[in-house]
Amino acid sequence: MTLRGALRPVFFSLFSLFLICVPRASQTVPATSGADLQLVVILVRHGVRAPMAAPEQYNQFSAAPWPQWEVPPGNLTAHGYQLMKLFGAWDRIKLSGEGLLAPTGCDDAAHVTILADVDQRTRQTGMALSEGMFPGCSVAVHSQPEGKVDPLFRPLIVGVGHADSALAVAAISGRIGGDPNNLTEAYRPQLDALDRVLAGCGHGPANAKRTSILDIPSSLKPGSGDPPFVARGPLVTASPLAENLLLEYAEGMSDANTGWGCVDEATVRELMQLDAARWDFGFRTPAVARMYASNLLDRIRKTIEQSVTGKSVPGALGKPGDRLVVLVGHDTNIVTLAGALGIDWVLDGRVDDSPPGGALIFELWRPRAGGEPFVRVAFTTQTLDQMRQAEPLNAANPPAEAPIFVPACSRPDLSCSWSGFSAALRQATDPAWVSALP
Repeated sequence: MTLRGALRPVFFSLFSLFLICVPRASQTVPATSGADLQLVVILVRHGVRAPMAAPEQYNQFSAAPWPQWEVPPGNLTAHGYQLMKLFGAWDRIKLSGEGLLAPTGCDDAAHVTILADVDQRTRQTGMALSEGMFPGCSVAVHSQPEGKVDPLFRPLIVGVGHADSALAVAAISGRIGGDPNNLTEAYRPQLDALDRVLAGCGHGPANAKRTSILDIPSSLKPGSGDPPFVARGPLVTASPLAENLLLEYAEGMSDANTGWGCVDEATVRELMQLDAARWDFGFRTPAVARMYASNLLDRIRKTIEQSVTGKSVPGALGKPGDRLVVLVGHDTNIVTLAGALGIDWVLDGRVDDSPPGGALIFELWRPRAGGEPFVRVAFTTQTLDQMRQAEPLNAANPPAEAPIFVPACSRPDLSCSWSGFSAALRQATDPAWVSALP
């Protein structure tokens, strides 16, 4: 008998012991039976929208024209509104099951604040969530006046801090080996797959006038606005194109109109790796993420502190006594906040994706026996099929949800003490990027 053969039984015995001793994932969820849910803060991305530019701007990369949408570029669609209404109904089911809200009625509406960025897609998303959670009730969606930039969601445009573009470029460059071409090679299979879809995946003759995404030169240099860097190349070009295909699928377009008949659910998951990678290397990079996320992190911390202390805290969002605060923003807000905190998630076959309607959830729990409150963090999203089919969400068909480990404070049960979570948010916040209180 060889040495390998002799050791095999020993190895499998040790491996079996390892499987027995390692806790199952379900055992890492904190036991909340002895605690009451006191406050939930939800940072949600707007629902399904039309692509951000007119189809003509994308046609140079495809053999056939991109489809026309029924709403202007960047606007929430009727389907997107319905999806967020369904998500709002689910929020009511989930939060009433946890004792935070009553299952029906309008009484709890007085303890809810919804804040949205000024765009049509964010304000309409807030309205849809409100309608789903509190049908027939009056829950206002608050936002800045139209045309005014909200520093909570877009701090760089307002000039909350001074963007160090050289630092941003150095931080990104240090993650990609100093050469943006490295990203092209790292994601070559996904780029090839997207370029084949754009070429018509063999359904028609090749278009000699089409620009291949693989022919876009790669570069990275300092920028002068939002973002504080200028990145170009196949991956940067591919990102919005891949998301446009996701939007077609999530909108429920016919199979023939979803990626020209070349895209199914598995293809969407593969191609969205390109979009997630662009957000990862560009905006999850901590030096960049803190520029975008610090103002929001500061306000979220103060909002939870207000609930912990039961006293009004300057800079907190919502009212003392609120049980639910909903912030309706963009993928930029979710991605950069995640980058600043160093948190990750995997849901519905996608890594660190922040799809339409996806949301970061911050829950404040107070032990009934006394002691320090604790915080749980999670990310939730409708699955691709739930979005495409506009499936009702309920206990038998819930959205996907992943508990999140916060490196700076999480304990083995994935909860953070309030003091630990508050310190983690302070650590992730750069005071230079926090706006002065009104």
